[in-house]
Amino acid sequence: MAKTEDRALREQLVKFLRGGEAHAELKAVLDDFPVKARGVVPKGAEHSAWQLLEHIRIALHDLMDFSTNPNYVQPEWPKDYWPKDTAPKDGAAWDRSVKAVKKDIADFEKLVGNPESNLYATIPWGDGQTLLREVLVAGQHTSYHLGQIVLLRRLLGAWG
Repeated sequence: MAKTEDRALREQLVKFLRGGEAHAELKAVLDDFPVKARGVVPKGAEHSAWQLLEHIRIALHDLMDFSTNPNYVQPEWPKDYWPKDTAPKDGAAWDRSVKAVKKDIADFEKLVGNPESNLYATIPWGDGQTLLREVLVAGQHTSYHLGQIVLLRRLLGAWG
């Protein structure tokens, strides 16, 4: 791939991770989420915003760990990917989770933005995955669940 095309792909991947083009931005969805609504599971919904946020955090960190750690150990699915509690213990727990999600997205952005990171090489400790695949999964998975949180906000009267 030509240098210009490689740079263009990396720039598009970073934009995809940040969201905000065809999807809601992480900041808009999470930063002002009403404290009283964070642990509410509206009628017809399966999860609270807290559970979805924590699931995003756990999965995103797992994808980053898998992408970069030769000693990666896969957590147990689904037990280790979903929190048991419907609500955060306090506002600080919510803030820590949001901060961790933002950090892992920033770490993916750095990894993807580094021209030394081979997007196409098979991850040696995986079974055929590439960094490109992991970045796409991270962006798509995060976007999907952010959409669910937007729906929860709408159901709770806390969006728009």
